[in-house]
Amino acid sequence: MSDLETRIGRWFESLADLSPESVEARRDVELVIAKLDDGQVRVAEVTNGEVVVHEWVRQAILMLFRLRGLETVETGPFEYVDRLELKHDFERRGVRVVPGAVARRGSYLAPGVILMPSFVNIGAWVGEGSMVDTWATVGSCAQIGANVHLAGGVGIGGVLEPANAVPVVIEDDAFIGSRCMVVEGARVGRGSVLGAGTILNPSIPVIDAATGAEVSRGHVPDYCVAVSATRPRSFAGGEFQLPCVLILRRMEEGERHDKVALNAILRDHGIST
Repeated sequence: MSDLETRIGRWFESLADLSPESVEARRDVELVIAKLDDGQVRVAEVTNGEVVVHEWVRQAILMLFRLRGLETVETGPFEYVDRLELKHDFERRGVRVVPGAVARRGSYLAPGVILMPSFVNIGAWVGEGSMVDTWATVGSCAQIGANVHLAGGVGIGGVLEPANAVPVVIEDDAFIGSRCMVVEGARVGRGSVLGAGTILNPSIPVIDAATGAEVSRGHVPDYCVAVSATRPRSFAGGEFQLPCVLILRRMEEGERHDKVALNAILRDHGIST
């Protein structure tokens, strides 16, 4: 455990007493935010197949909101009143940002990232070569891998509280179709595809269409094509269709990069991305 991590833990124990006048606490917290902004630390990462959350980093983000007051910021013709400033210096970072895109300082955007008019919140990580498409949102602390495409209108949920809550994780080479919602610590594996409009959270079962077996809750495994579906459930009041996510196909690694093959898989099931 580093000295900085130890100090952050100590400050967090007195969270209720913190204010913008808490100079020493703010110094440490601002250092963590600077490290987040440059990708030196992150809120969570996948290690040996498991999501590991660095709770002290998230604690620093929570404390930041107590340690800063509201400030007015003008950017061109726009005015904002907030506790956090916007990210900047995109050219040096190798990030393409289309007018209308907003990223908060304390989010990390790797070289080659493209932001269409979209929003990336503090604590989020967006890996190299990924695209956040038009009106997509990347919530606080969400972890987006390299070469990921978040299509138009995708909502990636954020999480700051409660303690020990796991952020959303989208692993490398995934494709998240238009208007999908991935929230509350759900996870999409490497190279997987979510069809348009799919909703994924930890309470939604993920079912293999080939076997009918439930493979997980809220986690689409690596190299799968998955779509939104329903399944019948009986209750005292009758039979109802409850949402699930259906794995249509498990792909070989190379298939993920064959757009023609991918479109054929979806077309065979009457689904688009």
